[in-house]
Amino acid sequence: MIRTMIQHAQKHPGLIPQFFFLFVGMGGASLYLIRLARGPHVSWDRKNNPEPWNQLSPTYQYKLVAVNTDYKSLKKQGPDF
Repeated sequence: MIRTMIQHAQKHPGLIPQFFFLFVGMGGASLYLIRLARGPHVSWDRKNNPEPWNQLSPTYQYKLVAVNTDYKSLKKQGPDF
């Protein structure tokens, strides 16, 4: 695959920046996923710790989004007929 990319880049030099940014983006995404996988509450040991969420303290703040919507205060968006 890399050999064909080099051949294309030799024939069409305008593809070199595209290949560069492609590899930089793929590398950045890979490093980001590795960083996420090594988080403080990630457990890869399933035999000794099958339910790791039970070991969290009651005050641990989960990464959730809560949206409070009061349906009575919503305004009607359609016209009255």
